[in-house]
Amino acid sequence: MQNLYETVKKAQMVVQVEAVRVQKELAAAEFDGYCDGELVKVTLSGNQQPVRTEITEAAMELGPEAMKERMNDLAQSLGMPPGLSEGLK
Repeated sequence: MQNLYETVKKAQMVVQVEAVRVQKELAAAEFDGYCDGELVKVTLSGNQQPVRTEITEAAMELGPEAMKERMNDLAQSLGMPPGLSEGLK
């Protein structure tokens, strides 16, 4: 009976040591995730803690076109003739 007790105790120690090792590995690991369209990249640690967030080049390229559309909308709302807003860049 003593041998069984000793074996169970050793197994518990091995499991505890292994659990700590795996937790450390996970804490050091990093995983990347992207939003739809891959415009934003988020890096998480293995413990699901945010490490960094990046705006991708694809998202940055959308900026000038979005600004142009916004300026056209503004010009139209102010009653400016079509094409006149092109000079508002």
